[in-house]
Order: sequence, then structure tokens, then C-alpha cells
Amino acid sequence: MTFQRARSEEQRDQRRRAILDTTAAMLAEMPVADVALNEISRRVGLAKSNVMRYFESREAILLDLLDTELRGWVADLEHTLPTVNGTAQGRGDALAATLATSMSTRPVLCDLISAQAAVLERNISTEVALRHKRATAVSAQLLVGLVTRVLPELGPDEGYEVVVVTLLMASAAWPHSQPSEALQAAYAADPSVAATHMTFADVVRRTLELTISGLLARQPAERPAPAVST
Repeated sequence: MTFQRARSEEQRDQRRRAILDTTAAMLAEMPVADVALNEISRRVGLAKSNVMRYFESREAILLDLLDTELRGWVADLEHTLPTVNGTAQGRGDALAATLATSMSTRPVLCDLISAQAAVLERNISTEVALRHKRATAVSAQLLVGLVTRVLPELGPDEGYEVVVVTLLMASAAWPHSQPSEALQAAYAADPSVAATHMTFADVVRRTLELTISGLLARQPAERPAPAVST
């Protein structure tokens, strides 16, 4: 892919889109740790210095993709969340399962989240950090709305706690769910070692079940339970 010099805002937007699309395609082939700016430049057909006219660093590109992935996940959840009926405990467990399973089907999102704090937020300017955190806040508030739609017993603060735990657990559990070749061989060689390995979805689901149960149990007695259909 080769480009002429971008002279209009539309051409600059096309260039940015090409860089993001190229990087997204790379993430389908390799983990975040292996995505290098030099390779992005080569694949998009631009000099590294030209790529940096549009994004200040590799991390800025990946944060932009993380924001896109997060928005896409939230949009999909609108159609897959459980129906608001049954007991609060049952709805909470269903919500936990839906959040965990839906994240497990988005490996790029999980890989980006797992690299967010330790890697992606380290080589960026204040401007990029603000743009990223504001975009994340919008997605988080949409998620809070979905959580409280399923569990109206929880207020916005408790809904936000569910969202925070979901993202933090995804960040922690994803690397552990991607064992190295040596660990895979160890699991194959010793069933007792293999038994200690939990899948990503199982870890996130169980943690969310316990978090939601705890939040429901801590609701003030004076807060009337909302009416739900059965």
C-alpha cells in the first residue's frame, strides 16, 4: 500500500483509518506485545516518521483501537444481556455469565485491556491520555446503564463497581488464560498441574458472581426492592 501526500482533512482521515485498520489486522495475527511501529509502517506503506504525524506512538494507535473495541463490545451487549426477570441472584448470575462469555469471544479486546495500564498508557502525551480516558468513561457509563437495567436493585455506584471489577478481572485473567508452549506441555504431562488451570471465562464469571452477590447483600434494608416481571 502506498500513499500520496495527504493534502485535505478527508485524506488525513483516510490515512488515520488505514493505520488503524492495518494495526487491527495485525492484532488478529499476533499479540499486542509483538505489534511494532516499524511493522505497522511497513504494512501501511508509510515511513515511520509519517505514521507518527497521525499517531504519536505505537501505544497511541493501540489505545485508539482499545476504545473502538470497547465501544463495539458495549454495543453487542445491548442485544445479548439477559431478560430482566426472576430473582436478583438469578439475574446477577446470568449477567456475570453474559459479561464473561462475551469478553472471551473478543480476544483483541482482552489482549488490549491486559496491556492497558502496564504498557499502553506509558508512552503517551497528556492529550492522548485525556482522549482515551474520556472515551473509556463514556463506554463505562453505558455499561453501568446495562448492568442496572438487568439489576435495578443496584444503584449507579454499585453498577460502576461491577464494571470496574469486570475490566480489572479481564486484565488480570487474560494473560493467565494464554499459557506458553512450556506451560501447555506441563499441563499435558501432569493432570494435577492441568487441574489448576482455569479458563478466562470461568475466572471472570465466578468473580463477577461473587461481586454481584456481595453488592446485592449489602443493599440498605430500607431501599425498596424494585418490581420485576416473572
